[in-house]
Amino acid sequence: MANVADTVWQLAEPVAEKLGLSLWDVVFVKEGARRVLRITIDKETGVTIDDCEAMHRAMDPILDEADPIETSYDLEVSSPGIERELRTDAHVLACLGETVDVRLFAPVEGSRTWRGTLEALAADRSIVIGLAGGEKKSFPRDTVAKMTTVFEF
Repeated sequence: MANVADTVWQLAEPVAEKLGLSLWDVVFVKEGARRVLRITIDKETGVTIDDCEAMHRAMDPILDEADPIETSYDLEVSSPGIERELRTDAHVLACLGETVDVRLFAPVEGSRTWRGTLEALAADRSIVIGLAGGEKKSFPRDTVAKMTTVFEF
């Protein structure tokens, strides 16, 4: 399924750029009995429903022609949302300075979840966050189960 996402990324990136959008993510997943191709787009001024519709309409004929998916699927185009999952190095770098929740596979100092300001992606790909008291914590990338931005209302 990763190959499908990579192939669709290559097809979708120039389309997004032409529409004045940036490609945030592409995933191909099984959800219950259905398969979903989810293209996530972003824009500095915020993604609108019209942006999603334009991307969807532009991608339909391209996907039909390229036919990168052998099974039936649903195409979904959306924004990453206000609280977005950071899956790639590019995501991490785009969100430096933001508050994040870092969920670990195994506890560190008794906790699996840490909240702080995303300060760096270290040379060894560790995630560095600044905690409320000024302390910094570093987590090797392969220990991070999920990381999301936090929007405080």
